Amino acid sequence: MHMCWGNYDGPHHHDIEFKELIDLVLKMRPLGLSIEGANPRHEHEWKLWNGRDLGREIVLLPGVINSVTNRIEHPELIADRLCRYAECVGRENVIASTNCGMSSQAGHSKVDPDIGWAKYGSMAAGARLASDRLWN
Repeated sequence: MHMCWGNYDGPHHHDIEFKELIDLVLKMRPLGLSIEGANPRHEHEWKLWNGRDLGREIVLLPGVINSVTNRIEHPELIADRLCRYAECVGRENVIASTNCGMSSQAGHSKVDPDIGWAKYGSMAAGARLASDRLWN
C-alpha cells in the first residue's frame, strides 16, 4: 500500500498528518507499506515508527529519494534515512524506496530522466551503506 500526498510541487501544508492515519493503516495489515520519507513535509514522521513492533508481517518501504526535485540525494543521507527506520522497526523490515514515481502523469516529467537514474544510483549506494552499518 502506498501512502501518498501527491507529488506535485505545491506547499503540502494542508496534507493530513500521518499520525492521524497510522493506527488505521496498521489495522489494514498491508504486507508492504510505502511512505513518503523524503517529502520535506512528512520526513519527520519517521519518529511515529519508534517502538512499533511490525514483526515480520509488514515491510516498510520509506521513500529515501524525492521524486519531484532535480537534486540528487547523497548516499550518506539515504543511509541515514534508512537506518532511522531500521532502528525503529528492525533492519529486516525496511526496504529503500522512492516517495512516488518519477513521473506520475503521462508525458509530464518532473525530474530529468538522467537525474532520475542518478537518483536511483544514489539510492542503491545509500542502501549499501545502510546495509553495511546495520548488518556488519
